[in-house]
Amino acid sequence: MGYCGSRVVPGFSSRNETNVSHDVVVSQLRAVAKLVSSEATVRDVVTYENTWYGSTKRSLVVVTGRLTAGIDLGDSSDVKIDHKAKKISIVIPPAKLMGVEVLDMKTYDERGGLWNPFKPSDRDAIQRQVRAQLSAAGQQTELLRHANTSAVQMLQLLLAKDGYSVDVRIRGTPVGPFVN
Repeated sequence: MGYCGSRVVPGFSSRNETNVSHDVVVSQLRAVAKLVSSEATVRDVVTYENTWYGSTKRSLVVVTGRLTAGIDLGDSSDVKIDHKAKKISIVIPPAKLMGVEVLDMKTYDERGGLWNPFKPSDRDAIQRQVRAQLSAAGQQTELLRHANTSAVQMLQLLLAKDGYSVDVRIRGTPVGPFVN
């Protein structure tokens, strides 16, 4: 259908049009005191497999994600300031994984079973598996140890002003390499 036909039939066009809309819903807004002290970009291969009545569907996905780790300062941090000795002592909780962001997902192979085709629920399951595997990768890397070290260094740098010395310790770790 040409130009004239598209004018006669409103809403009909020979061009392929895509409309995207979205609505933002804020369900909870709260103040946080988090210090993100490390981030890592990781790549992982996710294999999804589901069998139903002997019919198996499989998907191979390569995912790239960004993991952030740091300290939740609202999680019972202990701060003591001795103005006479010009010393600040801080005990902070250990670092934890704070965020998992999926940057890219590429499906390299996807095969539905004869009686078991892919459905939206399978794609949701793949997304959950991707996030779980990226979180596990964050635990396996040195990300949390690096986040602890970086948080200590950042706090010491930020608070060591006007002749004050700063002693930062991680709760649950022995006094050692984190003490300055």
